[in-house]
Amino acid sequence: MGGENTLSNRPACMIRDMQDADLPAVLAIERQAYEFPWAEGIFRDCMRAGYYCYVAEHLGKLVGYGIISVGAGESHVLNLCIHPDVRRQGCGSAMLKFLMEQARKVGAGCLLLEVRASNNNAINLYQKFGFNEISLRSAYYPAAGGREDGLVFAYDFL
Repeated sequence: MGGENTLSNRPACMIRDMQDADLPAVLAIERQAYEFPWAEGIFRDCMRAGYYCYVAEHLGKLVGYGIISVGAGESHVLNLCIHPDVRRQGCGSAMLKFLMEQARKVGAGCLLLEVRASNNNAINLYQKFGFNEISLRSAYYPAAGGREDGLVFAYDFL
């Protein structure tokens, strides 16, 4: 996988490989951040399948995570989340930049992701990094009282 990376512009935010011991903290963040969180088994399956799974630490505390899959010349952000209490402090940007670097290193031609249509902060982050909206997935996400559309974004490395 990717090893450690201390980011020069945010020395307090470090990205490293996710370990089994990180799962309790990852699950706590997931449950706090999402109304419909991933189960522990999904994270374990991602790690077992060899997906690129990373955590972000800020001031010595695990504050976020990112997971990408790579195959058939493309990569996909499966999950990227930063604890609500430390958002807008650079760790989300650091994680996204790191995931992009990892996808590029393994030869992916593009990086894809889905995001809730209502998640303006994430949409702004992706657009800031050069992602473009390429399609809409109608009623893609579960939501209170129904379903919510997902927007598909792509970043082309070519």
